[in-house]
Amino acid sequence: MASATRFLLLQVRPEAVPREQEAASMRAATGLGDRLDTLRVDVDPLPSDVFDRYAGFLAGGSPFNVSDAEAGKSDAQRAAEERLTTIAAGALERDRPAFFTCYGIGLVTRLLGGTVDRTHPERVSAVEDRLTGAGVADPVAGVLPQRFRVLTGHKESAPEPPPGSVLLATNDVSPVQLYRVGEVLASQFHPEPTTTEFTARARAYQSYGYFPPEEFDEIAAAVHGAEVTLPRLLLTRFVERAELLAASR
Repeated sequence: MASATRFLLLQVRPEAVPREQEAASMRAATGLGDRLDTLRVDVDPLPSDVFDRYAGFLAGGSPFNVSDAEAGKSDAQRAAEERLTTIAAGALERDRPAFFTCYGIGLVTRLLGGTVDRTHPERVSAVEDRLTGAGVADPVAGVLPQRFRVLTGHKESAPEPPPGSVLLATNDVSPVQLYRVGEVLASQFHPEPTTTEFTARARAYQSYGYFPPEEFDEIAAAVHGAEVTLPRLLLTRFVERAELLAASR
């Protein structure tokens, strides 16, 4: 039986400072604190009993891209993709709660037979998303109002929901913002950071091609000026649901 008290954050950030900041943001946003373990899937193998240890899984972001040319992917990136896909496939097979964000949505999309490409890039910014009808009725996404602001900035995305998924949130720039398949959620946006934390992350990655480095001050000012607090509700509701499901097994 899965533990109802511990969750696992799967991380794919080779850089120490952004990785540590992401873990701190997730611990605060989920309310899990030290009940949230971390695992660097670009470096460390999955525990053989991973689905017995944890009530649910969270996957963070990465400077890697699913749509990178296969020949150019490092061994670490390939290992991360394999391990995250293993968790996604296992969660779907076992009906276990998992929440894949940012980089993770691309791997879930690919697993489901969908497309991940660079036709809908997003600026590093705070943008307005809106729930679909299915999102309003969803046991996790339904905690949000119909319109809410999110933090995002990506080179790639899914141009349409993958087969078998239900679209929960969208916007006019990158249409697949949040979807569900079984107990697996996948979001294009970052639900965990505050605007201050997100700005620090953008600074760490300002030379990674997400935006011209000379635009950082302008981007940081715009993000700081936005009110983005609601996406964290997704994470606390996800944890509540995962704990209820674990208790019923």
